[in-house]
Amino acid sequence: MKLKLGDVDVHFPYPYMYPEQLRYMQELKRGLDAKGHCLLEMPTGTGKTVTLLSLVTSYQLAHPEVGKFVYCTRTVPEMEKVLEELKHLVKYREAQGVKAPILALGLSSRKNMCIHPGVVDGGSRESVDAKCRQLTASWVRDRAVDAPEIELCPFFEEHEKRGAEAMLPAGVYSLQDLRAFGRQKGWCPYFLARHMMEFANVVVYNYQYMLDPKVSNLVSRAMERECIVAFDEAHNIDNVCIEALSVNLREQTLNTAARNIGRLNRAIEQAKATDADRLRQEYQRLVQGLVAQGALPAPRGGEDWLQNPALPSDILNEAVPGNIRRAEHFVAFLRRLTDFLKLRLNTNVVESESPATFLDKLKEATGIDSKSLRFCYSRLNMLLKTLEIVDTDDLMGVSLVADFATLIGTYQRGFAIIIEPFDERLPSVPDPVIQLCCLDASLTIRPVFEKFQSVIITSGTLSPIDMFPKILDFHPVVLQSLPMSLARDCICPVILTKGNDQTPVSSKFDLRHDMNVIRNYGKMLVEMAQAIPDGLVCFFVSYLYMDQIVSKWNDMGILQELMQHKLVFIETQDVVETTLALDNYRRACDCGRGAVFFSVARGKVSEGIDFDKHYGRAVIMFGIPFQYTLSRILRARLEYLRETFQIPEKDFLSFDAIRQAAQCVGRVIRSKSDYGMMVFADSRYARLDKREKLPGWITSRMKDQHLQLSVETLLQVAREFMREMAQPFERGPNGLTLLSEGDANALSQAAG
Repeated sequence: MKLKLGDVDVHFPYPYMYPEQLRYMQELKRGLDAKGHCLLEMPTGTGKTVTLLSLVTSYQLAHPEVGKFVYCTRTVPEMEKVLEELKHLVKYREAQGVKAPILALGLSSRKNMCIHPGVVDGGSRESVDAKCRQLTASWVRDRAVDAPEIELCPFFEEHEKRGAEAMLPAGVYSLQDLRAFGRQKGWCPYFLARHMMEFANVVVYNYQYMLDPKVSNLVSRAMERECIVAFDEAHNIDNVCIEALSVNLREQTLNTAARNIGRLNRAIEQAKATDADRLRQEYQRLVQGLVAQGALPAPRGGEDWLQNPALPSDILNEAVPGNIRRAEHFVAFLRRLTDFLKLRLNTNVVESESPATFLDKLKEATGIDSKSLRFCYSRLNMLLKTLEIVDTDDLMGVSLVADFATLIGTYQRGFAIIIEPFDERLPSVPDPVIQLCCLDASLTIRPVFEKFQSVIITSGTLSPIDMFPKILDFHPVVLQSLPMSLARDCICPVILTKGNDQTPVSSKFDLRHDMNVIRNYGKMLVEMAQAIPDGLVCFFVSYLYMDQIVSKWNDMGILQELMQHKLVFIETQDVVETTLALDNYRRACDCGRGAVFFSVARGKVSEGIDFDKHYGRAVIMFGIPFQYTLSRILRARLEYLRETFQIPEKDFLSFDAIRQAAQCVGRVIRSKSDYGMMVFADSRYARLDKREKLPGWITSRMKDQHLQLSVETLLQVAREFMREMAQPFERGPNGLTLLSEGDANALSQAAG
């Protein structure tokens, strides 16, 4: 359909749209017209991706001054889904006679894009990066001129040979398409995609490429202010921001760093003996301060290491301090720093201190000042290039130490140093760790808000939505949580508060090990397995709680009883095991045997796996997934939020727990033709202060008589709901839940 929104002709690739899609477009356009940021919650399964793509690509067409559209996703499968949706949209635009060609591409790591058989089989992402550099670094290519036996990457060489002629024709390219095009032309897909970003209308990549300074300074630095940036599925964006500026150093990491430093020392001695000019030239450049000012020549090969971990505005544009200019002095500096960190790790008590206190102790013990620390990461990168070291996967230890040093030398506020001799949940297992914890998510995302005129943060579960402007410290021009229009009540959210014996059920600490609660949860699950067809998904508050409760169910014989009705599969912390369990779960649902899947809030399954159609006819959330409140890192963050943004601890903890619960139950419905039950199995959900924090599209379907259910009444509701959903249903356009082109244009004109 073609929709007129003010001065924009929106091309939407379907004959009908939902009312919330129209409203989403209107709000989005309002934000883009105002050249401001948007915070939009749109219900799960209502076509958020295609709505976003349709509006923004049409807006680009109507406003040529607008830059490229940068679509940030969390995972590679999500990226592929976005690009497939965009292919469908572009095909429709072409059929409608839109002449403007569009170039869209996905960008990921070398591991996901490489086509060199000897490199891509390298295992981890770091190994693939290192193998790639071994074949593409400028000095390796220079040597190969005189020594043809040196192996180079034929795909990279062919891409370099073509130079500016290595171009992608207009079209939409997924990672698979880029790999196929690379094989056809003999060009490297990774470097081709990096090169073509400059010419693309739409770029789809991971959050890290925009938020993590080490990656964004490399990939996204040249993007113009007029770009439109969207973060999809952004309900956990604050946690992504915090992780980008946090570093953990364990004993094993520091031991690896010490070995790395020894290797660097040997490489320096060897360079002195064979090619001392290289080290002398590096020293002269550092004296002139050219490194920090970016006046060094750009890399001529594939040796582009990660950039400075500090945010661009916080990087010093000064000469490198004299005490770390000479290579041997810098390595001695790293050794002193690593020895000090090892000494601090040797403690039997938990220590928590500010960066300023840590720096005072460091200076007193080693003489190292904060200014030298700020240059640590850049200086290490420079040294690795000077020494022509390419197998950087072996140097992760010293790289992490340099990362830690640069961040702690740069930031005094919004960070904390926490040293723990063991994990409090396993006090008998020594596992010392120094944690540099970022406490302020706004530090990471502020450069994005400042650099780009329009940033869109969107998800199906952002409620309570007014918390995000506080914790991300920005002022959106559009802030909306949209309702969900349904032709029939295909979602049935209910709250289980007690068992048949009238004992309250809850995962709160004082009831967590109560055998009556565990038994009631188990009996309810068995009964639900009988009443619910096909797939049933269960979420627990943590791996530890899931292990405990499943073990008790096994002792009580509940698991055996459950398996008479459905097969049981469990998510573990091993990705391969979980993938296999999910595959078998789907097979059990497909063949009609039915299955139950046990998963964990904040786990991989809760974030990226859809249980649509018969794979999830009901989801049960056992308890409220509060974070581990005795965590030192969480305590430090809560204190910072209270002092800096005046956010009470209770408010943030409830906000975080409820958004995780909403994310879990939202897995069960992925379109309006789908249906499923959402069971909140904890008496605390019945309280208004918890319930009102759930997204409006869930609470609006929560009937008053479903707020205080026992197991028996829950089963009655479940059977009635499943019976109702089993009836034939003809979904036709009625102007309320589906809008035709005429309906949508009439509503758009009425809204002005």
